[in-house]
Amino acid sequence: MTTGTATTMTTAPATPKTRTPHPLRAEAVRGFAPLAGAAVLLMLGVLLTTSSRTWQGGWAETAALVHNALLIALPLAAAAGCWQGGRERRRRTEELWGTAVRAPLQRLLASALPVALWVAVGYLLAVALAALATWPYSMGDHPHLTQVPGDTAALMAAALLGHLAGRTVPTLLTAPLLGVAGYAGLGIAAHQGGLDAINPAAFAEAGMRPVWWQPLAMAAWTLGLSLALTLAYAARRRATALLPLAAALTAGALLVQGGSHIWRTDPITHQQVCDTSTTPAICVNARYAGLLPQVRTALSGVTGRLRGVQNLPARWADRHSDPRAGEAALPTLAPFGWSVARGRLTHPDQYAWEAVAALSGHGDCENEPARGQLADEAVQAYLAPNPFQSHFDARDAKGDAAARAHLRESLAARAKLAGMDEQRRRTWLSAYFAARAGCGTEGVPSL
Repeated sequence: MTTGTATTMTTAPATPKTRTPHPLRAEAVRGFAPLAGAAVLLMLGVLLTTSSRTWQGGWAETAALVHNALLIALPLAAAAGCWQGGRERRRRTEELWGTAVRAPLQRLLASALPVALWVAVGYLLAVALAALATWPYSMGDHPHLTQVPGDTAALMAAALLGHLAGRTVPTLLTAPLLGVAGYAGLGIAAHQGGLDAINPAAFAEAGMRPVWWQPLAMAAWTLGLSLALTLAYAARRRATALLPLAAALTAGALLVQGGSHIWRTDPITHQQVCDTSTTPAICVNARYAGLLPQVRTALSGVTGRLRGVQNLPARWADRHSDPRAGEAALPTLAPFGWSVARGRLTHPDQYAWEAVAALSGHGDCENEPARGQLADEAVQAYLAPNPFQSHFDARDAKGDAAARAHLRESLAARAKLAGMDEQRRRTWLSAYFAARAGCGTEGVPSL
C-alpha cells in the first residue's frame, strides 16, 4: 500500500506588463526637438522685442511682422531639421538602425516629425505672445490671423526638407550652411518679387490681406512638396509620392495664376472715423480709431484758434493718399515708431505743426513767393509753432545777410498776426485760407 504525499502548487504573481513608449513620443519629449522649438521662440522673441515700437498696438502691423519673420524662421527650421537628420550618422548608429524592425519611413518620421511639430509650437507661441503684447495698446481693427496656418505649415515643411538634407549630406557643416543658403535664397526671392506667389516668406505689407484660400493653398504647396520628397526618399512604394506632389503642384499653379490678385487691401483701410465737433472735422483711419481722442487733444489748440474762421477745409483726413476735395491731409499715424508708439502720440506738438502745414497747403506749393512764405510762417507760429523753430531762428541769426533779413521779416509778421484783436485776426485768417486753397498769393492779405 502506497501513500501519496500532497504537493502544493504555488503560482508566481504575474508581472505587470511594461508599456514601451512610442518612439515619436520619446523624441518629442526628450532630445533635440524641444530645443528647436525653443530656438524658434527665442529668435522671434528677440526680433519682436527689439522692434516693438514699430508694431505694438496695431493688429495689421503685428500680423505683418510675425509673417515677415519667416525670412529668418524658415532657414532656422530647416537647419534644425537638418541637424536632426544627420544625427544617426554622427552617432555612428546608422547600421544599427538599419537592422530595426520598423520600416525606413517610420524611422524617418519618428525622428523628423517631433522637430517639425516643436518648430510649429514655437512659432504659434510667438504669435500668441505678440497678440498679447498688442492687445493692451490696440487702437482699433481686430487680430489678423489669416496667414498663421500657411506660415505654420511652411515652417513644418522647412523642417522636413531640412531633415532630408541632413540624411543625404550628414556632415557637421550641412545644417549651418543650409540655414545661410536658405536665408540668402529667400532674401533674393523676396527682393526680386517674381516668385512672391509661391514664396512663403514673401514680404507682407500692413493693411494688405490675402484671399481666404491663399493660406490653404500655401500649406498644400509647402507641405505637399515636402511630403512628396519624404515619400520618394524613404517609402517602400515610391509611387505614393505622386499624390502629395500632385496636390503641391495644383496648389502652386493656383497661387501663380492668382499672382498679385491674391492680396487685397483691407476694407477698413479705406474707412474713416471722424469727430465733427471741431472745425475742421478730424478724421483718422479706422484702423487707428482709438487714437482719435489723442489726435483731437493734440489739435485742440489749433481748432480753438480757428473758431469762427471761414474758408477752411471741411476736415482733416488720413487716407494714406492725396486728400479729396475739401480735405486737408492729416499727418499719417503709420508707420509706428515715430508719431505713434504703443498706442500713444509721442510728439503732439510736432503732430499739430504738421497738421497746420497741411492745412495751409504750402508744402505742396513750388516756387512760392516770399509774401506767401512769410504768411505761412506767421500762421504756423500762431496756430501751432514748430517745436524746433527756436533752433531754426538761431541758425538764421548766425547766417548770411539774406538769412538775417528774412528772419527779421518773419519775426515781424509773426508778431503782427499775434498782436491783432480777435475779430481782425479771424478776418485776416479767412482771407488767408481762401487765397491759399490753390497755392495762390494774390489774395493773401499783407502783414
